[in-house]
Amino acid sequence: MTDRTETVQALLALPGHERLEALESVVVTEFRAALLMTEDEGLPLDKAFFELGLTSLRITEVKRRLEDRLGCDISANALFNRPTVRELVAYLSTDVLTDLFPQPTARAAAPSDSGGDVSDGDRALVDDLLKDLYSA
Repeated sequence: MTDRTETVQALLALPGHERLEALESVVVTEFRAALLMTEDEGLPLDKAFFELGLTSLRITEVKRRLEDRLGCDISANALFNRPTVRELVAYLSTDVLTDLFPQPTARAAAPSDSGGDVSDGDRALVDDLLKDLYSA
């Protein structure tokens, strides 16, 4: 992605610790516009899009505007699986705009709390047990 949008360039110009708040502001601005809200009206960040009064069509419009502003693709499923502004911002920062929000690297071969590593066989066993539990 060599051609960066103005919004992404502005995010990159900020210190890393300020980018998440700025991204949230971008997302909030688009949702406020879709809801015909003024700047002084508060937008609940943890209220579902449909509870805010948005329709599927309006959510799709917000998605397109955010894609244009951020120069990225946003999964439509993400909007329905992460149906709040706060969850959408988290998705954008961890799954979409990863070059703007580098994630901390996992500790190499960190032991689990039980004192040893969990093997793939143990994970498969737990997965099978959970499937049996949920199907019962």
